[in-house]
Amino acid sequence: MTHNKNNNSDSVDVLIIGAGISGIGAGCHLKKQCPHLSFTIIEARADLGGTWDLFKYPGIRSDSDLFTFGYDFKPWKEEKALADGASIKAYIAETAREYQVDQKIRFRHRVLDINWITDKQRWQVKLKQEDNNDVTTVEAKWIFNAAGYYRYDKGYAPDFPEQDKFNGPIVHPQHWPEDLDYSKKRVVVIGSGATAVTLIPSMAEQTSHITMLQRTPSYVLPIPEKDPIARRLKPLIGDERAFRFARRFNIAKQRWVYAFCQRYPEKARSLIRWLNTKMLPEGYPVDVHFNPPYNPWEQRMCAVPGGDLFQAISEGKASVVTDHIEKFTPSGIQLQSGEHLDADIIVTATGLNLSPLGGIKPKIDGQEVSLPECIAFKGMMLSDVPNLAIAVGYTSSSWTLKIGLLCEHFTRLLNHMHEHNYAVCTPKADPTMKTEPILNFGAGYVQRSIDELPRQADEFPWSMSWNYAADAKVFRKGDVDDPALEFATPNNAEN
Repeated sequence: MTHNKNNNSDSVDVLIIGAGISGIGAGCHLKKQCPHLSFTIIEARADLGGTWDLFKYPGIRSDSDLFTFGYDFKPWKEEKALADGASIKAYIAETAREYQVDQKIRFRHRVLDINWITDKQRWQVKLKQEDNNDVTTVEAKWIFNAAGYYRYDKGYAPDFPEQDKFNGPIVHPQHWPEDLDYSKKRVVVIGSGATAVTLIPSMAEQTSHITMLQRTPSYVLPIPEKDPIARRLKPLIGDERAFRFARRFNIAKQRWVYAFCQRYPEKARSLIRWLNTKMLPEGYPVDVHFNPPYNPWEQRMCAVPGGDLFQAISEGKASVVTDHIEKFTPSGIQLQSGEHLDADIIVTATGLNLSPLGGIKPKIDGQEVSLPECIAFKGMMLSDVPNLAIAVGYTSSSWTLKIGLLCEHFTRLLNHMHEHNYAVCTPKADPTMKTEPILNFGAGYVQRSIDELPRQADEFPWSMSWNYAADAKVFRKGDVDDPALEFATPNNAEN
C-alpha cells in the first residue's frame, strides 16, 4: 500500500485495524509467517500502543503479568511482573521496530466504514485522515480487526444525582488531565475495580487523604512485585530461557488459580480473605470492604503488586468506604448511610464503555452486518462474514495469550489459502444451533453491552474456549480447513 494521497485505489493483502498490542503482534506474525503478503496497520491515534498510549492516570499498569501478557516471541526482560503503562508501550514500540512493523503504520487515520464487495472479493475501507479530514478509500483482501473492545473517546460514567453541585474537578481515569494537582488534596475515587486499586496507592503518597468509595467490593489479590521464577533463573540461564520458564509457569498458575476458584469457590474465598486479613491492620472490617457477593473469578480479580493497596490503608493514607451515593454536594459526596465524604477532587473509576470491533460495523455489499446474529467461529471470525478476523482475548487470564494463538492460526489459514489459490474464506454456521452470549462474564461493562455482541454456541468450533492448553493444540496444530469454512477461488484476474 502506498502513501500517495492522490492514489485512491490503494490495495493490500491484509489491513490491520489498530496499532495496540494486538495489532502490532498481528503485524509481527505476518512478517514472520507470511512474508509474501502485504499489510498495513491503520491507527487513529498519533502513536502506537493503544490502551497504553491512551491511559495516563497515576500508576497505570497491567493487571496481568508481562510474561504472559507480552509476546511469546519477544522476551519481557524487566523485573516488574505487573508493568507500568510507559514500560509496556516502550516494549510494544521496540517489538514494532525489531520486526519493521513500525514502517507499516498509518497514524492519525480513522476507519469510517468497511464494506465487503462480493464481485471484487475485497473489502473497501474508507479512511479519514484526522489531521485534515481527507477521506480516502483503500482495498484489502483481508481485515484483521485489532481495534480493541471499548470506546476510546468516552469512559463509562453514570450520572450521579446533583453532580453539577460539586465545586471541585470530577475526573474519569480515561481522560486524566495532565495538569491535575492532587497534592495535599482530599480525593474520593468511586469504584472498586483494577483502575481504582491502582490509583489509590499511587496517589496516596501525595494526597492529604484518599478514599475508595465502592458500592460492591471486589476480590483483591496481593502478588509479588517481581516474578520469583524469572528473578531466580535469569542469573543462571539467561533472559531468554528464564522468560520461557516464567511464561510457562505463569500460564499454568493462572489456569490453576482459575480452575481452583471455579471448583472450590468457598475455599478460594476463604484463602483470599486470609491473605487480605494478614495484610490489613488488626480488627479491620475485611468482611465489609473485601467480601464480594459473588464467587472468585465470576468477575476479574484485582491484582496488587506487593500488596500496595493494603499498605496504603495500613499506613492511614487511604481508606475504603462501602456505601451507596445519595448525591453529590458542593464539598463532596453524601452517602445513603448519612455519612458525608469531604472531597476536593472526585475520580470516577466507574469503568469502560464496550464497543464491539472498536465501533466498526462491517457491511456486505452495502448491507450492515447484524453482529448479534453472527456466531463466532473459533473466537476469531464471524459466521457469514468473509475474510474478517477479530481479536478477542481471554477474560480469565492474560487477554493477549489468546490473541497470540489467534495470530498464529490466522497466518496458517492465510498460507493454506495461498497454497490452494483460495481468495475467500467464510464461516458457515448451522442456523439451528442453540446460542448464548459470547462472553460469560459478570463485569458491568460486559453486561451493559451483551446484546450488541456476536454470540457463541456450545459446540466446537462455534464455542469460546478459555483454556490455553486446549487452545494451543487447536490453533497451533489443528486443521485450518475446518468443514465449517467455505472457501472460494478468485473470480477475476485481479486476485
